[in-house]
Amino acid sequence: MSGLNKENLKLETLTLFKKYQKTGENQLRDQIIRLNLGLVRREAHHWVNQCHENYEDLVQVGCMGLIRAIKRFDSSKGHAFSSFAIPYIRGEIQHYLRDKGYTVRIPRRWLDLGRQAANMRRDFQTIHNRQPNDTEISLALNISLEEWQEVKLAFQNREPLSLDATVNNDEDNNTCLKDIVPDPGYRSFQLCQEDRIRLQQALAQLEEKTRYILEFVFLKDLTQRETAEQLGISIVTVSRRVKKGLEMLKETMLQEAF
Repeated sequence: MSGLNKENLKLETLTLFKKYQKTGENQLRDQIIRLNLGLVRREAHHWVNQCHENYEDLVQVGCMGLIRAIKRFDSSKGHAFSSFAIPYIRGEIQHYLRDKGYTVRIPRRWLDLGRQAANMRRDFQTIHNRQPNDTEISLALNISLEEWQEVKLAFQNREPLSLDATVNNDEDNNTCLKDIVPDPGYRSFQLCQEDRIRLQQALAQLEEKTRYILEFVFLKDLTQRETAEQLGISIVTVSRRVKKGLEMLKETMLQEAF
């Protein structure tokens, strides 16, 4: 896109924002979304090469971040909307990928070994008409048998076993894993949920700008410098508000605990 087109896009977006922030009309919001879809597509292209998710799915998720950015953007501060929106789009896609990711994270080297092993198995099956054993795989990968067994175990346990999985073969009495596994963490889960609710309630009591700063720093993974640029304030102000906001959250949550 030429510099002229970029400037025209910036001016048109700013004009629409001034109207949208006065009227709140969804039609104006949709126009802003269409004008800035390129921001979402660029982020989706970046992430689709690093995961197994569908490009269109990433675009849809990124659009959710774009809509959130539109709701929070203040055109009077003089910032470019594109710079403001990208952290929201990127953050939405990153959170989506984290939620969709495997429960157990495997080291990159082991992921590479797993892919090599899959290719080796396919070629071995074609040549020998059987699957290779662990020793043959470890030799082909030039690693020890012990390390290959650890890699294989990591892939086998990559996702949690369903509690609805059947643990016996008795057709008359099918027993599920959840029927025999105790749940000592139930109380801990309850406490975690209660803490989350208390945290949300405490956040709602903070002054708006302080709340935004904490959300940017701790929920959006922005640096204090990026947060300062987004809100048009100094890094010193961000640092002070982070410290003050955390102290207020701690005090509020402690009071609610008693």
